[in-house]
Amino acid sequence: MKLPSGSPAEVFFAFLKLGLTSFGGPIAHLGYFRTEMVERRRWLSEEQFGQLLALCQFLPGPASSQLGFTLGLLRAGWLGALAAFVAFTLPSVLLLLAFAAAIPLLTGATGEAAVHGLKLVACAVVADAVLGMSKKLCSDALRRIIAVLSAAALLLVSSTFAQLAVVIAAAVIGAYFIREITAPENDSGFQLCYGPRVGGLLLVLFVGLLFGLPFIAMGKPDFASVAEAFYRAGALVFGGGHVVLPLLQDSVVSTGWVTSEQFLSGYGASQAIPGPMFAFSAYLGAIVSSLENTYLMAATALVFIFLPGFLLVAGVLPFWGVFSRHPTAGRAIAGANAAVVGLLAAALYNPIFTSGITSSADLVIVLVAFGLLVVWRVSPLIVVLWCVIASVSQLWFFS
Repeated sequence: MKLPSGSPAEVFFAFLKLGLTSFGGPIAHLGYFRTEMVERRRWLSEEQFGQLLALCQFLPGPASSQLGFTLGLLRAGWLGALAAFVAFTLPSVLLLLAFAAAIPLLTGATGEAAVHGLKLVACAVVADAVLGMSKKLCSDALRRIIAVLSAAALLLVSSTFAQLAVVIAAAVIGAYFIREITAPENDSGFQLCYGPRVGGLLLVLFVGLLFGLPFIAMGKPDFASVAEAFYRAGALVFGGGHVVLPLLQDSVVSTGWVTSEQFLSGYGASQAIPGPMFAFSAYLGAIVSSLENTYLMAATALVFIFLPGFLLVAGVLPFWGVFSRHPTAGRAIAGANAAVVGLLAAALYNPIFTSGITSSADLVIVLVAFGLLVVWRVSPLIVVLWCVIASVSQLWFFS
């Protein structure tokens, strides 16, 4: 064990800067973290950063937020981990809560057109995510087949349990049949402020909440049910970022807690702000809080979607050096990641395309937005502005 070398305040202000400026989604966040923590502040070496990144990508949960949490943990202990999470997440949460409060004000044809434009943002952004992830995670024929079959299965049977079954089946197939993937060979070499016993307790707590929360959830949008739904989404998502979309859609839209229009407009708005994609959960918590305290419900959704990923990464960290040497683990994760591409592709069609694109003009707007992202690689904020302005202009000039 080792005493932390920094302070929670130092961690807080470092990550607050990132929370205010880190646009571009999870992959971009990793680049921001490396520049700030490795090159500028020299909190850890390039090799250590790479090992932490491998660990966070190896586990379910939001990889960029897990990496930030772990960097804070290593720098300033448990308070540092909490400071990193709060500072990196708070700006995006406040912006999305403000948007949730403003939605009732967006009435009339113009307001509805603006909200519709945000739904079109989701179409372009998720299509870009599917394309990018497929190139990285489906680099051979077997993984492409896994992705296609996973998408087909989830289009036929759409439920959280079907998603989990598909990911598990893909992991088993990957462990046995994917041969060219190996897990990282280096030990982690991290000096932690706790040992394997605490790590084991955190893993037990992760499993206990995953299987225990459903027994107290009543199905209606109260605190227990919201905690269970968002914890389950955070615990089962591989790949983080956009991949949580179908899990959340199944938890809050299929249950009738949130309408598809509210869900997709909030998701579109989340593309225009810095910080983690999982902050979208605070917006959803605020929307479902008609009978409960809005801010407490938003905080419940936010905490419980991040909690499983944080419990996992903190629990596994003391054991990572041994675990990462097993190549079977790397092959299983490769199979699961291929299934994740299929899962996201299924969500791209339903509900995103089916409820977002209602006319040929909508399709043109989305194609231009997709081109802005893929060809010109502009900021997602520009894409949001394009979709909203084009949607409102369509109303003003062509109706």
